[in-house]
Amino acid sequence: MESSFCKFPLTELTELLASKAPVPGGGGAAALAGSLAAALGSMVCELTLGKKKYAQYEEDLRELLSRAAALRTELLALIDADAKAFEPLSRAYSIPKDAPERAEIMEKALKAACEPPMEMARRCAETVELMSELAEKGSAIAVSDVGVGTQLARAALLSAGLNVRVNAKSMADRDYAGALVRELDKLELSCVPLAEVTYAKVLARIG
Repeated sequence: MESSFCKFPLTELTELLASKAPVPGGGGAAALAGSLAAALGSMVCELTLGKKKYAQYEEDLRELLSRAAALRTELLALIDADAKAFEPLSRAYSIPKDAPERAEIMEKALKAACEPPMEMARRCAETVELMSELAEKGSAIAVSDVGVGTQLARAALLSAGLNVRVNAKSMADRDYAGALVRELDKLELSCVPLAEVTYAKVLARIG
C-alpha cells in the first residue's frame, strides 16, 4: 500500500470510504472517529488550561493534553495500518478453496488483520477514560465537546471490535481467537458503561 490515507484530505478520504475500494473501510472509519475524539480531548484541555477556576487541575490537564495528543496521532496512523493489514486478507479470500496453501495463508492474514483494530480498541478505551476525567476537570464552555468526544470514542471502540470479531470468528486457532474476544469483552464491559456515565455527567453540567 503506497498511499497514506491518514494524510488524505477529508473529502477524498470519505469518497474512498464511499466507493467499492476494499480500503479504507470500517476499520479506517473507526480509527478516524477515535482520532477525532482524542482531538476533542486536546481542545478541551487547551480551552481549560490557564483559567483560574480550574487552576487546581492544571497539572492533570497538562498530562491529559499530552495523552490526548499521543492518542490522536496513534489512532490516525491506524487508518493506514488497518488498510495495510486488510489487503493480504482480501487477496487470501480470492485463493481457490481447494488450494492446499489456502488455509495457512488465510490464518496468517486473519491474525494480521486483527492487530490494527485490536490496537484501535485499546486506544479508544484510553480515550473514553480520558474523556471521563475531562467531564469533571474540563471547562464548562467545552463540556459539550467532552460529550461528543465520549460518544465518538465509544462508537470507535465498538466499531473496531466488530472488525476484530468478524475475523476472529474465521480463525482455525480458537485459543488465539478466544483471547482476542475476551480482551475486547473486557474493554467494552469497562468502557461502554463508563462512556454512558460520562455522557450523563456532561448532560448534568449542561443543565
